[in-house]
Amino acid sequence: MSELLGLTVAEAAARISAGEIPGAEYTEAWREAAAGDELNAYLWRADDRTSGTPPNGEDSGTFGGGDGPLAGVPVAVKDIFCAEGIPTTAGSRILEGYRPPYTATAVRRLHDAGAGVLGKTNMDEFAMGSSNENSAYGPVLNPWDRGRVPGGSSGGSAAAVAAGLAPCAIGTDTGGSIRQPASLCGIVGLKPTYGAISRYGMIAFASSLDQCGPLTRDVTDAALLLSALQGHDPCDSTSVGIEGGIAAPSREDLSGLRFAVPSELARDGIEPGVRAVFEATLETIERLGGELSEASLPHTEHGISAYYVLAPAEASTNLARYDGVRYGMRAEAGELVEMYEGTRAEGFGDEVKRRIMLGTYALSSGYYDAYYGRAQRVRTKIAADFAAAFSEFDFVVTPTSPSVAFNLGEKTDDPLAMYLNDFFTVPMSLAGLPAISIPAGLAEPEGGGPRLPVGFQIAAPAFGEQTLLEAAFALEREIGFDARPGKDGDG
Repeated sequence: MSELLGLTVAEAAARISAGEIPGAEYTEAWREAAAGDELNAYLWRADDRTSGTPPNGEDSGTFGGGDGPLAGVPVAVKDIFCAEGIPTTAGSRILEGYRPPYTATAVRRLHDAGAGVLGKTNMDEFAMGSSNENSAYGPVLNPWDRGRVPGGSSGGSAAAVAAGLAPCAIGTDTGGSIRQPASLCGIVGLKPTYGAISRYGMIAFASSLDQCGPLTRDVTDAALLLSALQGHDPCDSTSVGIEGGIAAPSREDLSGLRFAVPSELARDGIEPGVRAVFEATLETIERLGGELSEASLPHTEHGISAYYVLAPAEASTNLARYDGVRYGMRAEAGELVEMYEGTRAEGFGDEVKRRIMLGTYALSSGYYDAYYGRAQRVRTKIAADFAAAFSEFDFVVTPTSPSVAFNLGEKTDDPLAMYLNDFFTVPMSLAGLPAISIPAGLAEPEGGGPRLPVGFQIAAPAFGEQTLLEAAFALEREIGFDARPGKDGDG
C-alpha cells in the first residue's frame, strides 16, 4: 500500500491506464489512508456509508467516468463544492444537514475525467479566513506541527494532501485561499485565471473573485487536474476556459524568461527565514537562466484595503439567502423576522458576521462611493499595474506568505494581523490573474521551533497558465523540495 500512496497522480493514472495496477485497489488504499485522519481535515469521507450518497447514487469512493485521464484517482474536495446527495456545509452550522440536489461543474468535470470523490474537506466558514480556525467544525491541524494552522480557507484540502490523506485535492481561492495553505503545508497550489474554471455549484463568497483550483504534491499533477477542470460552462456566464488546453509541463530551464520582483511588496513584515528562502530561490532562477529585475506595482500595497471592502460587500449580498426558509438550519421562532434573526445569529460564526457587517456598511446609502466605489477604482489601478509589468516581464514573483505557519490561536483576536497574511496573494486575485505557489524550502519560525515550509509565488498574465506551469516545473525540479511532515530537510 505504501508504494501506491507514494505515487504522484500522474504516475498512478498512467499505471492504472496501462493496467499495471487496478483503479479499485488504488482508490481503496486512499480510502484507508483518509480513514486515519487525525488532523480534522475531512468533514465527510467516502467510506462513511451513513453520511449520504454521491452523485446519481453511485458508489461513493469509485464513481467516475470510465477511461478518462484521471480514471481510478480519488480527489479530496473542499466542502464548498456541491455534490448531489453528499452533505455540503461550507464549514458553517447554517448549512448543517444540507444535501444539494445537483453537482458542481468542477466536481462533474473530475467525474467525467474518471476521478472519484474521496471526501469533503474542512474549511474556514464560507471560505472566510486565512488559518482554517473559522470552521464551525473545529480547526484543521498542520501536519508539520499540530500546534500550528494549515492556512485557509482551503486548509483541509492542503493538509490532506501534505499529510498523505489524499493524492490531490481541489479548493477555492478568493484572496489567496489555495496558495496560502499550500505554502504553509509545503505543497503546490494553483489559482487559475478568473473564468478558467466554472463556479457553478461552488457556494459563493465573493463572486467576482472566487476561483476553483488544484492542490497537489507537484506541478505536473497541478497541470493534470487543471486540464480536467478548465473549460467553458453554459451554467456560468463568467467561465471561458483556457484556449488550447493544458499540457504536461516539461521545461528544464528558464532561459529567456523575465521575472519581476515588485519593490512595493518587499515589506518589513516578512519573517527573516521566509526572506532567506525567497532570496535563495531568486538565485536559483538566475542559475537556470532567468532574468531578474525590480519592477514597480505602485497600487498593490493598497490591495488588502481594497479587498477587505470588496469581498465583504459581495459576501453580504451572497449570504443574504441564508435565512432559514429554503435550506439548512432554522431557528425556532414565533414570527418571520424573529426566525430570520435567530437563524443567522445561531448559524453564522463571528468572522462571517464581521464581514457581513463590513460589507453591508460599505454598500449602504451614503457610503457606497466612499468605500465600495473607491475600492473598485483601486482594483482597476492594480490590474493596470500588472498589465504594465507584463508588457516588460513574463512573471511577477513574491513570497506566498509573509510567515511560516503560525500557532493556533495566535491571531484569532487580531483580525487585522490575520488579514495581512494575504498581503502577497490578494493583488493577483483582484486583477484576476493566475498564480502558483510552490514549496521552496524550510525556515525556522520566529521564536524558534522545527523548520516549516515556505512557499514561492509566481504570477503570470491572464490565461498564461501553460507558461506559468512550465516555469514552475523547471524551478521545482531545480529546488528539489522532497520533504514530508516530520522530516526536517529539503533538497
